[in-house]
Amino acid sequence: MEPWVWLVLGLLLGLALRLLFDWYGKRNMQREIKDLHTAAERDIDNAKKEAQLQAKEASLKQRESMETKWAEQNDAFREQERRLDKRENSLEKKMDLISKKERTLESSQTKLADRTTEMDRKNKQLQQVLNEETERLQTITQLSKSEATELLLKRLEQQLKKETGDQIVIYEKQLRENREQKAREIIGIAVARYAAEHTSQTTVSSVDLPSDDMKGRIIGREGRNIRAFEKATGVDVIVDETPGIVIVSGFDPVRRETAKLALQKLIQDGRIHPSRIEEIVTETKKEIEKHIEKEGTIAAREADVIGLHIKIVNLLGRLKFRTSYSQNVLRHSIEVAHLTGLLAEQLHLDATLARRCGLLHDIGKAADHELEGGHPQVGADLLKRHGEESEVVEAARGHHDDLKPENIYTVLVAAADAISASRPGARRETLEKYVKRLEELEGIASSFDGVEQAYAVQAGREVRVMVNADTISDAESASVCRNIAKSIEEKLTYPGEIKVTLVREVRIVETAK
Repeated sequence: MEPWVWLVLGLLLGLALRLLFDWYGKRNMQREIKDLHTAAERDIDNAKKEAQLQAKEASLKQRESMETKWAEQNDAFREQERRLDKRENSLEKKMDLISKKERTLESSQTKLADRTTEMDRKNKQLQQVLNEETERLQTITQLSKSEATELLLKRLEQQLKKETGDQIVIYEKQLRENREQKAREIIGIAVARYAAEHTSQTTVSSVDLPSDDMKGRIIGREGRNIRAFEKATGVDVIVDETPGIVIVSGFDPVRRETAKLALQKLIQDGRIHPSRIEEIVTETKKEIEKHIEKEGTIAAREADVIGLHIKIVNLLGRLKFRTSYSQNVLRHSIEVAHLTGLLAEQLHLDATLARRCGLLHDIGKAADHELEGGHPQVGADLLKRHGEESEVVEAARGHHDDLKPENIYTVLVAAADAISASRPGARRETLEKYVKRLEELEGIASSFDGVEQAYAVQAGREVRVMVNADTISDAESASVCRNIAKSIEEKLTYPGEIKVTLVREVRIVETAK
């Protein structure tokens, strides 16, 4: 066949296939549209059903909530109704009680009126009898009414004066006993609560030497080294025949300590000549000044005292180098501060102010060698000059009972000062004075008749006396013990108290043969 025929046939066949495909596509599309329409109708039906179910559930929940609220309101109404019923019953009972009381009151008023009438009648009778008796007494005593009244009043006044005086004596005795007991309790509690180490120290003013050859180097050629040292430090250096030591002497404890440290540095350094001496002394003075300020700050912190002037802090630090009867004054001041604070707490006073008064009471000892007057007045002037409170100034001025105390804190500081100074171990005496006092103590006790032995114990704070049981009875023992204590008080001077213990012992010995 011809090619154009094939071409026509191909076109016809392609057209037929195209029409067939279009018909199938249109049919499938109609089917899909129908399926989508069916699915949409089904979804709409499901949504309607779900919405109806949700509406029913919400309605049921609302109904249940309303029923619950209704039930709660009903319960509340019932409870309120029960309360009202109970209150009504209570009111009825009270009304009954009030009615009974009213009836009782009416009855009591009636009885009271009757008794009042009876009392009036009896009073008239009594007055008549008294008038008759008064007339008889006036006739018998030949005294008028005013004279008899005056006589009775005088006798009554005399009797009341005597009874009042007796009561005053009794109350004064009780007050004195209670006051002393309370004071002992307060001081005992304060001492028990404050447990401090012994503050006794020994002042050392000597410098050890590695060899006696060092003495010549310290003196120097024609004494130039020792003169330069004494001029720079303001102390005296004593170089004698005592082996191994050099004595540093000076009234100012800070200068003495500065000289001691400077001399130790020179001995360690080995270079001892005037220029080196001046250099070492200047360096040591700066170290001592820093050390003084540090010690004063530490002391104030330990005593819990704040806000001190820097000059007062430095004076506190200087007290470290001052001793009183070998008791370090700085440690003593800190101890007094704590004791004063504890005493103030027991008396419900200001413990902070009390500690401040106690810490600064001996501040004058840091400058009494530089200023005129005793350390109480010097300390008071220094504290007043640096803005301390009047109680602190007064405590420094009057803690030795030189003046009449104007506030309670001065009395507390004086008590704490006495406690710190007199407790065992606080102060030391010289060996000779100590031994002499113990010998005198034993001698006084042994001088009484019937005493066999007497021993001074506890550093002389107690004496134990052994008496002869054959010559001293139990009743006489108390008298002998009291007489020994009185004799010690009259003949000896001592710090604190001395306890006298008398022992009377009966020993019976038999020998078995």
